[in-house]
Amino acid sequence: MNKTLRKWAKRDSLWRMSPQKKTILVTGGAGFIGSHLCRRVVADSHTVISLDNYFTGSRDNLVPGVEYREGHTKDIEKRIPETPDTIYHLGEYSRVEKSIEEPALVWDLNVAGTFGVLEYWRKRKCKLVYAGSSTKFGDGGMGRDQSPYAWTKATNTELVRNYGAWYGLPYAITYFYNVFGPGERAGDYGTVIEIFHQQHERGGPLTVVAPGTQKRNFTHIDDIVEGILLVGEKGEGDDFGLGSEHEYTVLEVANMFSKEITMLPERPGNRLSSGIDTSKSRALGWSVKHDLEEYIKSLNTPL
Repeated sequence: MNKTLRKWAKRDSLWRMSPQKKTILVTGGAGFIGSHLCRRVVADSHTVISLDNYFTGSRDNLVPGVEYREGHTKDIEKRIPETPDTIYHLGEYSRVEKSIEEPALVWDLNVAGTFGVLEYWRKRKCKLVYAGSSTKFGDGGMGRDQSPYAWTKATNTELVRNYGAWYGLPYAITYFYNVFGPGERAGDYGTVIEIFHQQHERGGPLTVVAPGTQKRNFTHIDDIVEGILLVGEKGEGDDFGLGSEHEYTVLEVANMFSKEITMLPERPGNRLSSGIDTSKSRALGWSVKHDLEEYIKSLNTPL
């Protein structure tokens, strides 16, 4: 560990031993994961600032006690003049198949936007926790090149690592696996569990993209928040996987809701397998505590 990282490790240790309030910046704080993170951090009496452009975030997700700033992450210097203690960078474009249709938007949010955040981090010299994408591990490592979303997210993890090395900055990179739970959304930018839930509630068939045998690891939002905070407190470096190691095929998940299935044509970017390694997160004391099937039961949807 270099001198800068030792300094920040010592500073983190002092924070944990004292009641000192931190200033926490969450990009994408009005989104699904970001709003849950904000709710947890503000409950711990820290100062929480959210930066969100409301592209997929919602004002329905605003948490009392959080200060919300509206804007693009490439304009972070203008929107957030403060120096936070920790940046949780969640505010990026986050849909795989849809990204094939709009690469310019993906570039704007995930390349230009994240470069703005990294430059802000370089100047502020605080800790950065970056939400990478598990897509880069899919299909034996080929997943990283299967869509504009996957490629930009994988490339950003490399840029974060390089910024940390070039400028002696503290950071940790996490990887989320198919997050589900209260507050999910459906639609073009939605998540599969909520899409299935709403289709079932409407009484229609569930639509599954062929072949249906593609495997995913589904992880409850509470487990993700616990993990990202633990990594923010104790983690250093790359490869903090946060996901359930139990795999389901998409057809298996659909059948938890309904036996009436309509198959859709295959889509570009739809990886067939995921690769998961949670060893570094588990070494910090993290574990999965929620189960997908139990959650679906809680929606009053018969299995």
